[in-house]
Amino acid sequence: MSAAATSQTRMVPRWYAIAIGALFGLFYAYAVWQAIAGLVGAASGPLGLNAMGWIVWLMAALVPWIAFALAASIGRTRGMLAYPLSLLAGLGLVAAFWLNVLAYTTLNAPSLVG
Repeated sequence: MSAAATSQTRMVPRWYAIAIGALFGLFYAYAVWQAIAGLVGAASGPLGLNAMGWIVWLMAALVPWIAFALAASIGRTRGMLAYPLSLLAGLGLVAAFWLNVLAYTTLNAPSLVG
């Protein structure tokens, strides 16, 4: 069996990729939604956000998109079990990053406004 044939058999079927991707995509979308809500809440405060505040909140909104794209592209070529596991690993990274953003914005709130 050639290398092209083995890589073709390990690809995840399209219906499976869409179903699992949509299921995990909801969790990634929730992380993006929460980051946008935090950005709007912080930016609409009486002092607004400075450049560092914008960077922190925009990264909180962009990291889930990047993690989903990387996890989906890596897992799709690995097989049917590795695909949801890679999406789950990416979701774990997003959760850890989100906790870091929450901790940073809570402890350093005065340095992010104005």
